[in-house]
Amino acid sequence: MAASLWSNDLKAVMNLIPRLEAGTVWVNCHVPLDPGMPFGGYKQSGIGREFGKYAIEGFTETKSVCIAH
Repeated sequence: MAASLWSNDLKAVMNLIPRLEAGTVWVNCHVPLDPGMPFGGYKQSGIGREFGKYAIEGFTETKSVCIAH
């Protein structure tokens, strides 16, 4: 699962992100992928992470946040 948020209020966005049950969160954009940014599912929707240093840490609950400006 992934999420996209669109807002000019960065403080509100940063307060909301931890409550989202999504493996990737994009802010003011949708679907850009960076090889250095971990990518993968959340809870049971995927096995571990691809890309970045978290690719080897299969037992984490990592959340990626991409904020376009």
